Amino acid sequence: MRSIVITGSSSGIGKATAKYFAEQGWKVAATMRSPEKETELTEDENISVYQLDVSDTQSIITVAEQIISDFSKVDVLLNNAGYGSYGILEATSEDKIRRQFDVNVIGMLLVTQAFLPNMRENGDGMIVNVSSMGGRFGLPLGTLYHGSKFAVEGMSEALSYELSTIGIKLKIIQPGGVNTNFATTSFDMNIEGSPEAYMPLVQKFMTAMQSSPIASESELIATAIYDAITDGTDQLRYIVGADGEQLVGARSQMSDAEFTALVRQQIGL
Repeated sequence: MRSIVITGSSSGIGKATAKYFAEQGWKVAATMRSPEKETELTEDENISVYQLDVSDTQSIITVAEQIISDFSKVDVLLNNAGYGSYGILEATSEDKIRRQFDVNVIGMLLVTQAFLPNMRENGDGMIVNVSSMGGRFGLPLGTLYHGSKFAVEGMSEALSYELSTIGIKLKIIQPGGVNTNFATTSFDMNIEGSPEAYMPLVQKFMTAMQSSPIASESELIATAIYDAITDGTDQLRYIVGADGEQLVGARSQMSDAEFTALVRQQIGL
């Protein structure tokens, strides 16, 4: 039975992916910050739930040791935990700036680092990092979030070279909009206390987002992750969702000036 470790499994993409892999007969280590609140995943005999806060180094070390002890061999690590911090940079505290990168970037690196020795010793394995279409282009108010996802893209591409020399693959999943709790518990909007000069931008951006296309369901992303892991190829990036394909496609075909003009037009700037 193959095994997968999934971070951020309490809801959304992580939870849907844990359930889907368990249905396919995989042994799943579903990690989350508050496992005592989980009731659904604990009922599945193929899923083991563990406590993990990716912004806590000791938590990462402890859970990695426990999972490796329980599973012996980890075939896949899915770095899914993350959240979005949006808003006006001038109104954002240093704590919030650091937390965005601690969770989305540093946490991902440290969790990967914790499981790599097991994969290296076994001579195979796969790291799958959940990025975003927002790792391919930036939007207004997304300085922190897009910055963190650009970092995920760069570090993943670079890491793929060194891992390929020891038999480990790395893949990047780039979802478009997803119908998850990203816009609630996994979303942080920093506009309180913003200078009045920024408010026209904030209002236009929020209006544009409310009229954006319907997002994909988490189950679609879970299926795409499974397909990417099992397709037997060395493909690095996987765009998931019609909106992601459209926007990333446009960004790749347009110049900076053209894409910037498109975004400004869509938002009404």
